[in-house]
Amino acid sequence: MILGLAKRWSVASYTLALLIVMPLVALILQSLLPDEAVFGHLMATVLPTYISNTLLLIFWVVIGALIFAIPAAWLVAKCRFPGRNIFQWALLLPLAMPAYVVAYVYTDLFDYAGPVQRTLRSIFGWQTPHDYYFPEVRSLGGAAIMLALVLFPYIYLLARTAFMEQSSSLGHAARVMGCSPWKSFWRLSLPMARPALAVGATLVAMETAADFATVSYFAVPTLTTAVYDTWFEYGSLTAAAKLSTIMLLVVFAMVGFERFARRKQQLFQKQSAPGELDYYSLRGAKAYAATGYCLTLLFLAFFLPFIILVQYAWGYFAESWNAKFFEYSFNSLWISLVVSLICVGIGIVLMFVRRVSPRKADMLPSRLASTGYALPGTVLAIGILVPFTQLDFAINDLADYLGLPGPGLILTGSSFILICAFCIRFAAIAIGSIENSYKRISPSLDMASVTLGLTPKSLLARVHIPLLRKGIFAGLLLVFIECMKELPAALLLRPIGFENLATYVFQFVSDEQLEHGALAAIVIVLVGLVPLIYLNRSLEQEK
Repeated sequence: MILGLAKRWSVASYTLALLIVMPLVALILQSLLPDEAVFGHLMATVLPTYISNTLLLIFWVVIGALIFAIPAAWLVAKCRFPGRNIFQWALLLPLAMPAYVVAYVYTDLFDYAGPVQRTLRSIFGWQTPHDYYFPEVRSLGGAAIMLALVLFPYIYLLARTAFMEQSSSLGHAARVMGCSPWKSFWRLSLPMARPALAVGATLVAMETAADFATVSYFAVPTLTTAVYDTWFEYGSLTAAAKLSTIMLLVVFAMVGFERFARRKQQLFQKQSAPGELDYYSLRGAKAYAATGYCLTLLFLAFFLPFIILVQYAWGYFAESWNAKFFEYSFNSLWISLVVSLICVGIGIVLMFVRRVSPRKADMLPSRLASTGYALPGTVLAIGILVPFTQLDFAINDLADYLGLPGPGLILTGSSFILICAFCIRFAAIAIGSIENSYKRISPSLDMASVTLGLTPKSLLARVHIPLLRKGIFAGLLLVFIECMKELPAALLLRPIGFENLATYVFQFVSDEQLEHGALAAIVIVLVGLVPLIYLNRSLEQEK
């Protein structure tokens, strides 16, 4: 620990943290203002529907993701079967696929005019929708299935790790006591993996609560669509802030419930070394069933939508390969790059202060700065609009007072607000990545550096940053990809005439013309595969 840490480093960390938390404070203050006209009308009419749909959607997505993820995670972690080595990383691929793209693809396949129902009608001679029953794809249940297919890897990754870390001696003891693989899974592996499953389910629930594009495309009214509609249709920032606060309470309640449920749970076990892992060797029908399950899940969640995207892009390549595609790709590229660099800079400063400061109070800024990731994109957009709009008005009022021409909406009318929103939302990713790398650096290096007379600035530049290269790179990569995919905040905050790949693709999805935006969607997916490959390589190296 460095006892003589310069005060300006501590001041800088608190300043960064307060700037990141500012939208949340502004959102809460704005929500306290009266707005009986719009919000009162919403409470009396559709707000109960918004809340109930949001809670139901979260419930069914979490249940679906658990059903998809747990068998796959246990099979990959505990069993040997054909294709296991491929499935252990390939089952992460659905995370790269935007949920609204998957929703469009399956709607196109299973809708009344789609190939599946057309084939059924031709085989059985059905003429009208009244002649047969087919589940409605565009429904709350359909949205839950689409989101579960895309989000289950969150639970799969954590559950797989938990299953692999369970001591092999416990498995041997279960066999000695006559437990079959199924009983061992149900009575031993699953209860011990509960903490990891709870964390994964919470992540899925938070992502579901934050989803806008899928529920909007399926016309399922939730709190995210309510915030968007209230701002754009009613023009009431206060009512949108009130709805955002309700949504924020839902998110915090989920996190609090997860921690409350595990408050007294303690788990002690000796982890298995890599060479000690004990696997069940599956043969015959069981092996084929395991391979078939993992392959079917991967096909439905990733390969089928991706293959259809490629077909769309091939058929409409001439229309898609145009100046707009390059312009919007460049917009996504430069904003994601700028945000990545800023977030990594924030993460380095905050974690450096937390690392070297002897004061417990200096641990607070990094924790405050990490709260931004819990804010759904629509909530964050409203929270950041409140102070930036007031600041724009103040600048124009000052210019008018000085007799100067007003500069206009220089903050809310430019890409600056979009960059700020992305930095607030994704700084937590960079902080987490750098924090993980800092854990591998021995504190004795800091002590030796201080003994040699290094200042905090020299310590950071000459010792820490070279050792943090992997964490910095991972943070840059992950933040870059998240910026490329972020849609709700971009839709609400983008300047007039500004588009990136995410908003560009969503416009085609909304207009039922994804074929024209398939090339842009493929770019988003392919770029999203990069961190998954990097994550898998990192996990393999740690084994």
